[in-house]
Amino acid sequence: MIPEPAPTVRELLAFYLEAGVDCALAEEPIDRLAELDAPPPAPRVAPVEAPRPVAAPAVIRGEAAPAPDVAIASAREAARTAPTLEALRELMQNFEGCALKHTATRLVFADGNPQARIMFVGEAPGRDEDIEGLPFVGRSGKLLDLMIGAIGLNRTTAYITNVIPWRPPGNRTPTPQETQICLPFIQRHIELVNPDVLVTLGNPSTQTLLSTREGIMRTRGRWFDYETGQRTIRALPTFHPAYLLRSPSYKRLAWQDLRAIARALAGA
Repeated sequence: MIPEPAPTVRELLAFYLEAGVDCALAEEPIDRLAELDAPPPAPRVAPVEAPRPVAAPAVIRGEAAPAPDVAIASAREAARTAPTLEALRELMQNFEGCALKHTATRLVFADGNPQARIMFVGEAPGRDEDIEGLPFVGRSGKLLDLMIGAIGLNRTTAYITNVIPWRPPGNRTPTPQETQICLPFIQRHIELVNPDVLVTLGNPSTQTLLSTREGIMRTRGRWFDYETGQRTIRALPTFHPAYLLRSPSYKRLAWQDLRAIARALAGA
C-alpha cells in the first residue's frame, strides 16, 4: 500500500479555511490535551488596596429626652401651674419631655369653642391634623362634623381635642410612656374647659381618661363619672370616627350614643 503524500502548506491552509479556522490565536501551537492535566497558572492580579471605611456623617441631635418618670413628673408640675388654656398651650409648646414633639410638624392643641358644654377627646393627631395644627380635619374629622351636626352641634358649640397633642410618626399607636407623659396636660385641659359632658372617642382615649381596661364595644353607650378634683363630669365613650369609616355597620350604635348625648345636654 502506497502511503499518501504529506499535504502541502497550501492544502493545510485550505483545509483549515473550510473547517472555519480563519485566524491564529498564538504564535506557538498549544497542546489542549496537556492542559487538562495541569490547570493553567492563575493570572497575576495586582493587589487592590482594601477600601478604607468611610466615617458615618455626624447626626446632629437635640438634647436627650429625660427619663419617662422624670418627664411625667415634669408634665404634672407644668400642667398644674397653667391657669388658663392659653397658658396651657404655651407650656405644651415649650415642653421638651415628649419625643413625639421632635418628629411632629406642630402642636395640635384644640378646636372649637372653649366655652362649650360638651368636649370631645380623641387619641392623637393624624397627617392632616399635623399639617393644619387642628384636631379632626381629615376624613374622620369630616365624619365627626356630620355626627355632631346630626344632634345640632358644630365647632362653634363643641370643643374638640386629643389625649396626645403631637402626631406619632407614621400614625403609629402612641406608646404607654408617651400617653402617660401627655396625660397631665389633657387632664388639666379638661379641668379648664370644664364641660358638662365629656365624650371619649375610641378605645385609647376611653381607657386613658376613664381608667378602664374594657374595650370600646363594652364601654360605648355607658355613662361614666370623670372626676376633675373640683366636680364630677358625665362621660360617655363612643366609637372613633376613623373606626366608623372602616366599619360603617357600627354607625347605628354611634347614632344611639349621639342621641344619648343630646338628651344629656337637654337635661343638663
